[in-house]
This record gives sequence, structure tokens and C-alpha cells, in this order.
Amino acid sequence: MGDKRTKNMTEGSTLKLLLSFAFPLFIGNIFQQLYNMVDSIVVGNVLGAKSLAAVGACGSLHWLFFSLASGLAGGIGVIVAQFFGAGNEKRVQQTIQNAIYILGTTAVLVSALAYAIAPQVLQLLGTPEDIIAESVVYLRTTCLGMVFVASYNGTANILYALGNSKTPLMFLILSSILNTILDILFVKVIGLGVFGAALATVVAQFMVAFSCILYARKTIALFTIPAEYKKPNPDIIKNALRIGTPIAMQSSLIAISCLILQNVVNSFGATVVATFTITSRIEQLVQQPYTSLGSAVSNYTGQNMGAGLIDRVKKGYRVGLGIALTFTSIMFPLAFFFGRYLIAVFVREPEVIEMGSMALKITSACFFPLCTIYIPRSLMNGAGDAKFSIINGLAEILGRVVFAYLFTGPLGFGHWGVWMTTGATWIIVSIVCHLRYRSGVWMHKGLVQKQ
Repeated sequence: MGDKRTKNMTEGSTLKLLLSFAFPLFIGNIFQQLYNMVDSIVVGNVLGAKSLAAVGACGSLHWLFFSLASGLAGGIGVIVAQFFGAGNEKRVQQTIQNAIYILGTTAVLVSALAYAIAPQVLQLLGTPEDIIAESVVYLRTTCLGMVFVASYNGTANILYALGNSKTPLMFLILSSILNTILDILFVKVIGLGVFGAALATVVAQFMVAFSCILYARKTIALFTIPAEYKKPNPDIIKNALRIGTPIAMQSSLIAISCLILQNVVNSFGATVVATFTITSRIEQLVQQPYTSLGSAVSNYTGQNMGAGLIDRVKKGYRVGLGIALTFTSIMFPLAFFFGRYLIAVFVREPEVIEMGSMALKITSACFFPLCTIYIPRSLMNGAGDAKFSIINGLAEILGRVVFAYLFTGPLGFGHWGVWMTTGATWIIVSIVCHLRYRSGVWMHKGLVQKQ
């Protein structure tokens, strides 16, 4: 099945495989984060802190809709990885074809729903009155790009499952450069406000989706689907939904937990909302190496589970954890001691810079438990442990609800409790992930094993 654009991860050095897979993905994720980072920097510097708060107030809600539209792509990737590891070309191609039906239908439905209910949900979340109008405009515009987001993520997850993390990188770089140029053009030059920032993102998303799909179909043999595989396959769809739905729900539950916390943030006013927006952007950037490494571990696990190599999967866990801890030992001092300078990139208001500097000190102290979440969680996703995805999502919700209530209420930490909640939730979720891994339940969840 393989060619030079796919990679068999069932043999060779685990350290080399994980690093070689994760590095292009890390670069790609950095560029992907530039979508939001550039929006925030341009909006914050050109339009001011209130407009930045309006964009930030949409963050968790946009993530929820994104998770619903693209979450099934993770399950599709797991299936492709396991069949690829088992050497089953027919099932790989059938899964690729059926991904079109699953993701296309889901994305259209979620996009329409998100556009319709955006104002009501933002009001329900307590978005401040002085920013809600801009928030609605930004959220509704970005929702129009959900189909493109799902298309790209579906293609990218399939490529990752085949051991190819380099192809998506090329198109993310192209898209991010285009997004930056359009942000400056639409917001600063033409003066379209937050609508311009959202429109720039949608256009860039369309370009990356179209380009990546076209390239994959032209250059990778497994994307050339025989005519007999093009009709919907109930077994493939059933398995994709069985594995993909819990993964999508995991992301959605995490997004809902962030929405709950966003509601608490909104109650403290525009300055706290703007500060929380900036620190969240920085934390998202810090988490990109973990996300990249997690994807490497997930696809490595999928292929090796398909080949029945459980001991090799366990080795991937140990090696991945070592890489994550090494990176965190570098990022923690940067965020803790130099946070002020990072905040100042986004805004000029002194009160936001001071608050953001202290907030980063709080959350960076919990970077070590944060980094240890990604390895076991990604391993169990790759193994097809669907139930854990729900457990993980519920742990996120429970942590953010309980800690937000305690820290901002009875314990009297005020708005600082928002960032304390984030750190405490990371600690709890890390414990849950490692307990599940130690239980060994995931070792019996492989799709190929069951068949």
C-alpha cells in the first residue's frame, strides 16, 4: 500500500518516528494558530481592546461548533490508521470515500445551526452588551467556513493516519500567509472591522481545504478510489460513528467546559475578557507541541494496534511522555518570567498587560500536568478506546464547573480564580488520563482485533 508519501510506523525507532511525524505537524499547528493569533493582534492593535474582547468571547463557542463539525475526522483517522497498519488497502479506501459523506453532511448541518443560534447563545453566555454585536458578526461569519474546516481536517487526519504529516503542512503555511495578508487588507486598509478579520479566516480556510484535497487525490494512490468503493458502506459509517462520535463529544465537552468558564469570565467585564482572550491564545500556542506529539502518538498507536504490536504501543507512551516533559521544561520559564512581553504584543492598555502577566504566572505553573494529558489521551484515542473520550470530556466539565465556582466564589479569589480554574482542571484531567492508561482497558479496543 505504501509509497513515498505514506509511512509505516509499525517498525523502526519509536523516538525517530514520533519526532519526524510531530515536527512538521508542530510547524503546521503553529501556522494554524496564526489564524486566531493574527486576528487578535490586528484587531487588538487596530480596533482596540473592546473589539478584541468581542472576538475572544466567541472563542469557546466557535471551538464547540468546530468540534461538532470536524470531530468525526478523528475517528475516521483512527480507522484508517488501524487498517493501514493491518495492510488492508480495501478498507482504507472505503473509509476515505465514506469520510466524504460523513463529514460533509455533519459540517453543513452544524454550520446552519451555528449561524441561526449565534445571537441567542452569546446572550445566554452573558457576553457584555458593549461587545455582543461585534461578537455575533464575527461568529456568524466564521461559521460559514465550517464546511471548509471539516474538509481540510478530514483530509489531514487521513494523511496523518497514513504516516504523512508533511503534506498538510504545505497548505497550512500557504493558508496562514494568505490569512495574514487578508487580515491586514480587510481590517486595516479597507476598514471592515471584525467582519473583515472573520472573512479573511474563511477565505483562507477555503483555500487550504481545496488545495489539500486536490493534492492528495493527484499524488497519493490510496486517494484514487475504485468505482465499486464509492457507494456508502454501512459498516464503515457505523464504525466511524462508533469511534468518531465519542472523540467528537470529547472535544465538544471540553469546549462546553470552556464555555462555562467563559460565562464566568464575561461576568467580570471587558478588561478581564480581553485579558483572558490573550492568555488563552498564548496557552493555545504553548499547547501546539503537545497537540502535535499527541497526533503522532495517536496515529502511531493506531497503526501498531492494527498490527497487534501492544508492547510497541507502550513504548510509544514512554517515549512520548519524555518528549513532552522535555519541551515543558523550556516553555515554563519563558511564560512565567517573560509573560509581560508576550501580552504586550496583543494590546497597549497597561491594565490588560499587568493582569495578563500575573495570569500567565498562574497557568504556567501547571504546564507540567498539562503536557502529560496529551500522551495517554491520544494513545487511547488511537487504540479506539471510545468510552474514555467521554470520561475525559466529563472530567474537563466537572473540573471547570467546580473550580470556577470555588475559586471565584466562596474562596474569594475574584477574577484570578478564572486562571486558577484552568490550572486545577489540567491537574485533575492529567490524573484521570494516567489512571485509564494504567488500567489497560485500551489494549482490547482495537478495531482490527475485533474483526
